[in-house]
Amino acid sequence: MSTVPLLEPTRERTLVIMKPDTVRRALTGEILARFERVGLKIVGAKMVWMTQEFAKKHYVADRVEWVKGLGEKSLMAYTKNGTDPKETFGTADPYEIGKVVAGYLIDYVCSGPVIAFLLEGNMAIEIARKLAGPTLPIMAAPGTIRGDYSNDSTDVANSRCRGLFTLVHASGNKEEAAYEVKLWFKDEEIFDYTRADEALRLGKF
Repeated sequence: MSTVPLLEPTRERTLVIMKPDTVRRALTGEILARFERVGLKIVGAKMVWMTQEFAKKHYVADRVEWVKGLGEKSLMAYTKNGTDPKETFGTADPYEIGKVVAGYLIDYVCSGPVIAFLLEGNMAIEIARKLAGPTLPIMAAPGTIRGDYSNDSTDVANSRCRGLFTLVHASGNKEEAAYEVKLWFKDEEIFDYTRADEALRLGKF
C-alpha cells in the first residue's frame, strides 16, 4: 500500500446564478448538471426574484472599471459586425455606453426569478467560468454553456434596449466570489456533506 499522503484539493466556493432566460427556457437542470458532472458540489441553493436594490449590490453598478468594461465589450461587438455604436448610443465612449448597458443588465436580471447556487470544489471559480464560456455568447465556443445555448449579441440586445441574454453568472475571481457568497448566503444556508465521488477521490469510504 502506498504511504504517500493524499493531498486535499484546493477547495473554493463560487456563486453561479441561473438568470431569467435560463429559468424561462427550462434549462436550469440541464445547465446545473454540467457543473455537477465535473465534480462541483452544491452547498447552497435558492430561488429569488431580485429587486433593483439587490441587483445593484450584486453588480456594484458604481464600479467605474466594471461599467467601462461593459462598454468596451459592446464596442467590440459593434466593430466585429461593422456597425456604428453612435447610431444606438449617440457616443462611442465606453464608459458612457457602459452606464446604459449596466441599466439594461439590472433590468434584465430583475425581469424574472433567478436560481442561485453556491458551488464548492477544487478550483471551483476557474472551472465554473470555463464551463460558462466568454460573456459574449457569439464568442463562446461549442461545449460551453453560452456557446451551446445562446446566440445573442450586444448589438442586437442594445438595439432593443435590453440586457444581453447570457444565461448564467459565475463569480469572476476569489475576491468577487467572497463578496457574492456573503451577499447571497447566510452561514446557516450553507451545507457541509460528502458526495459519493468525493469520498472515493479522497479515500474516505
